[in-house]
Amino acid sequence: MLQALIVGAGPVGLTLAAELARYGIGLRLIDKSPRPTQTSKALVVWARTLELMDRMGCKQAFLDTGLRAHGATLRSGGSILGHARFEAIDSAYNFALMIPQRETERLLIDHLDTFGVAVEREVELVSFRQADGHVEATLRHADGAEESVSASWLIGCDGAHSTVRHGLDLAFEGTAQGDDWLLADIRVEGDGAPPGDEIATYLHRDGPLVVFPIPGGRARLIAAIGKTDPAHPRPDPTLDEVQALADRRAGGFRVADPVWLTHFRINERKVSHYAQKRAVLAGDAAHIHSPAGGQGMNTGMQDAINLAWKLAMVERRQAAPSLLDSYSPERNAVGDIVLRNAGRLTDMATLSNPVAQGLRNLAIRFMLGFHAVQDKMAATMSEVEIAYAGSSLSDGPEAGMRWAPAQDDGKPPGSGSVPLFVLYAADTVRGATFTAEFPALVEPTPRRPPDGDRLILVRPDGYVGFSGTAESWDEAEGYLARLSPDRP
Repeated sequence: MLQALIVGAGPVGLTLAAELARYGIGLRLIDKSPRPTQTSKALVVWARTLELMDRMGCKQAFLDTGLRAHGATLRSGGSILGHARFEAIDSAYNFALMIPQRETERLLIDHLDTFGVAVEREVELVSFRQADGHVEATLRHADGAEESVSASWLIGCDGAHSTVRHGLDLAFEGTAQGDDWLLADIRVEGDGAPPGDEIATYLHRDGPLVVFPIPGGRARLIAAIGKTDPAHPRPDPTLDEVQALADRRAGGFRVADPVWLTHFRINERKVSHYAQKRAVLAGDAAHIHSPAGGQGMNTGMQDAINLAWKLAMVERRQAAPSLLDSYSPERNAVGDIVLRNAGRLTDMATLSNPVAQGLRNLAIRFMLGFHAVQDKMAATMSEVEIAYAGSSLSDGPEAGMRWAPAQDDGKPPGSGSVPLFVLYAADTVRGATFTAEFPALVEPTPRRPPDGDRLILVRPDGYVGFSGTAESWDEAEGYLARLSPDRP
């Protein structure tokens, strides 16, 4: 029987498929569209995602393709209100990697191909039902032929209109933001254009305008343009309209050579549970939110990475099935944080009251005058602060925190073809004896911790699972015993 049927071959589904394939899990990846994304869509790959791509084995291709943005500015009326410095991000990838989604998908498809897995195009999930220990799904091919498939797991990475989510009858709770937004992929020219290595936000009384750099000397411009009228949808914008908008809100630069002009609306919605028995959701199927901060795709790809090692360890009989129970609570909490942060940024940028706008600008100028505030903003955007402190997999002080790659002392945890925890212990002799007790769960060779007074187990996704003193061997043993597939 098939181990995993993944629905949706965007960045999230491709990431999940590549990770499961890397760990030897049999899968099929289907998508009803005839071709990958042809437009830029999501633009930013942040530091934490790049750190995880390092263990995936596809980081370098992204670094070679993307453009590195080194900061973000907030501007108003021709003056700079404040600046966030990405170089302060606590990561080797202290920048925002700007790369159009079509390129992200192309690179992930190439990476997936190295495992001998291809996307099955024009194949649609029609329906499914959960049976005893598996899922039975009906697929429809381009010629109308239907196929029945049995899989141990069904994973919906199929976006905001997810067939899997609808099949589970899970409420997608939230609201729609009231404005229409303009999107233009163009060239920005002239002496007044923002630097080509920064994200520039122009706050204006009529609404914000944001310019994102894109490789190839191009830029993405988005702007709020007024209340939505569902009865009268706006036609696609013209280049002249984009120029007039830029003149009014930013001034000093020309727009040219458009390749994509459209409108969009912001929805902020999320499910309360990411899994129901053997059907699981990831990415936009589980959460959608404002593009402010550029974290939607990154959050979805990190959903996939969190899910992949857990599903792989369970399917490989390395860990007890209860390990997968941690996926929904961990990623649900992260989804709440990202949704809240993106919503706050959007609300701040779209204030309409002139007095409130003036107070906002004064507050931004004051707060971003402090390096600590700038650094906090950059750390939040880069997602290096994501942690699982409240997880059932987190035991001990600092458990659930990101394990900084600078402390790896070898390959990143989770690298290679087998998902394993990594033990960090100063007493490597006792450590080797310890790891031999749990060969299915832990790398056989212990590594040196940065602090000799600590005993640490790092999860395959680079987060601290267990943390204790150098003598906490019994507690560490109990931690792994709870995960063991052959526990009493």
